[in-house]
Amino acid sequence: PEKTVPAVINGRYEVKRKLGSGSYSDVYLAWDTERGENVAVKLEYTKAERGQRLLQEARFYEGLAGTEDLPRVRWSGTEAAHNAMVMDLLGPSLEDLFCSCGRRFSLKTVLLLAEQMIDRLQYVHSRGILHRDIKPNNFLMGLGERSNHVYIMDFGLAKRYLDPAGEHIPCARKKGLTGTVRSPSLN
Repeated sequence: PEKTVPAVINGRYEVKRKLGSGSYSDVYLAWDTERGENVAVKLEYTKAERGQRLLQEARFYEGLAGTEDLPRVRWSGTEAAHNAMVMDLLGPSLEDLFCSCGRRFSLKTVLLLAEQMIDRLQYVHSRGILHRDIKPNNFLMGLGERSNHVYIMDFGLAKRYLDPAGEHIPCARKKGLTGTVRSPSLN
């Protein structure tokens, strides 16, 4: 099968252009033809080495639904030779903002961002999930009237730490670190 990106996802999301890439997927700007608005589409080639991470990530988002602190997943599934997840389009990452500010934030900005970031992580942890890839690129700002709102993103490396009964799942000893070299997770 071809790795060619589908022009339309789920019969309604027209893929426009690539916004970025991650370790296992690419993110595209798309147009929702039914609602008349831009969305983000994350695509993973189904035959890739780690082939099913995106659908697993979509399940984490479903389990975290019920908050305005994560982007809403509008659709997830398979389209042509790709797994796809369609979600709300967000603004710049904290990494992008930091770079555009000369790699320096004021104390007030740091405090405002930190409070929201901690709130997001508390929510994720309250649902029994470890993110395991905390870094400035995975916190994005909203758009428009929500441009001062911080969202947490990218649950591709996430893992449950509580079982369905609410009991802590024992930590399994493993070979190395998880996440990004600059900010790895010990879990």
